[in-house]
Amino acid sequence: MADSEFLSTRQAAQRLGVSLGTVQNMVENGVLDAWKTAGGHRRIPVASVEALLARRRKQISSPNESAGHLDILVAEDDTTLQKLYRMTIDAWQLPIRLRIVGDGFEGLLQVGQRMPDILIADLMMPGMDGFEMIRRLRANPELAQMDIIVVSAIDATEIRQQGIPTDVTVFGKPIPFHELKGFILGRLASRQRP
Repeated sequence: MADSEFLSTRQAAQRLGVSLGTVQNMVENGVLDAWKTAGGHRRIPVASVEALLARRRKQISSPNESAGHLDILVAEDDTTLQKLYRMTIDAWQLPIRLRIVGDGFEGLLQVGQRMPDILIADLMMPGMDGFEMIRRLRANPELAQMDIIVVSAIDATEIRQQGIPTDVTVFGKPIPFHELKGFILGRLASRQRP
């Protein structure tokens, strides 16, 4: 096979607009196909990268399956809080499509598959924490319009000192469902204006 059929990890990262570490994680988790050379270097088929880019373009360019729905992604590792998010948001009976993940890496994968309108993230999670996930998301200009809300027990001042951008809304725990609902209603209303 010709070398032009394969990309190095660095070339794949540049083409996808993500970090080297994200590409390595994508390979390890089966999101991208790859093999290793005798020297231990990863080679990623161009077709695998192009297929991921095509899925991303389709999801970003095509309107959400149900017009008027908000796609909300929650990154929270506590299973009790995951259930609380699901029960509470479902009870609102709003046009919302809810996805829940347990860590920052899975959050990045979900955003890569379909960019949510709103990401609600905890900060202290196993593996990749919310700080790292948000830094990586905000480094990608294609994701600038995605609203990010942090819900954490960490003090808001400390969160800002850790480098969370000022365009990220920060709420303390316990989960402020009243404020979250207001934020979501505001997004739904702005979507319905001509």
